[in-house]
Amino acid sequence: MKLLQNKTALITGASKGIGRAIALQYADQGANVAFTYLSSVEQGQALEAELAAKGVKAKGYRSDASDFAQADKLINDVVAEFGSLDILINNAGITMDNLLLRMNEEAWDKIMNVNLKSCFNTVKAVAKPMMKQRGGSIINMTSVVGLKGNAGQTNYAASKAGIIGFTKSVALELGSRGIRCNAVAPGFIETEMTGKLDEKTVQSWRDAIPLKRGGKPEDVAEACVFLGSEMSSYITGQVIQVDGGMLT
Repeated sequence: MKLLQNKTALITGASKGIGRAIALQYADQGANVAFTYLSSVEQGQALEAELAAKGVKAKGYRSDASDFAQADKLINDVVAEFGSLDILINNAGITMDNLLLRMNEEAWDKIMNVNLKSCFNTVKAVAKPMMKQRGGSIINMTSVVGLKGNAGQTNYAASKAGIIGFTKSVALELGSRGIRCNAVAPGFIETEMTGKLDEKTVQSWRDAIPLKRGGKPEDVAEACVFLGSEMSSYITGQVIQVDGGMLT
């Protein structure tokens, strides 16, 4: 029996990187997958075909989770199309790094909207259908930066720390309805973005991690499979670090 058989999951920002890895792992575990993308249209369409080839129902939506009305419509559309929504994964996120003294207001507001407000938008919209079915798993993607901070990322760190407080509060509010809410905090994960960095710099980061390697998107995806499945049925309000021991 596959761990997510007959469950429907929605993953935001899934056209590449960690989101894409989660979508593929979920399909491998039997879940029907709805996902969003914004600018990466071709990658989004390719992912839809790749997921469908695994024998599950899959549909990509071009939608901006940081827009309240779009997020509300998205949840309604997914429930109408798939019949239910069992797992929500808030993965969409961006960075706009700069030192505080050089950071402008737009860079602060944009990060808060895309990274933090999007979680409020989608969770608020999904709460009613999940309460009606008396169950669900919400997984919000935070970061080790939200736990320890990082110079040059005051906006990003604040948004990711906000996600932790939001996650714990949602867990307290919705637990009595059978809805669980947890956060996953990735550490240094090697994706297309890190592939563009200087190899010497990347190796120095690997050397500083107790497990002596960067994480793979699949490492994060497997934690999300666990949190979406019945294996974690008594776990809520937690932050699971997938960081190779970086913050130990």
